[in-house]
Amino acid sequence: MSHVPHELADEFPNAAEKIHELKLSNAHFAKIADAYHEVNREIHRIEAEIETPSDAYAEELKKKRLALKDEVASFLNP
Repeated sequence: MSHVPHELADEFPNAAEKIHELKLSNAHFAKIADAYHEVNREIHRIEAEIETPSDAYAEELKKKRLALKDEVASFLNP
């Protein structure tokens, strides 16, 4: 299990500038990026054993993060 956070800039290293631009120019994208960041941080706290929720909840968060990542990707690769 990785204890490294999966930041959007790390997930899409070639699109860091575009992500920044979209956050500033597209309110919907900014909302998705913020939601991804919050879910990602919570998963990171779980993986670092700072928080200890149920396995089912942790898996639900990972699925939510993946769905948000897919939505971000749809903006980056229209």
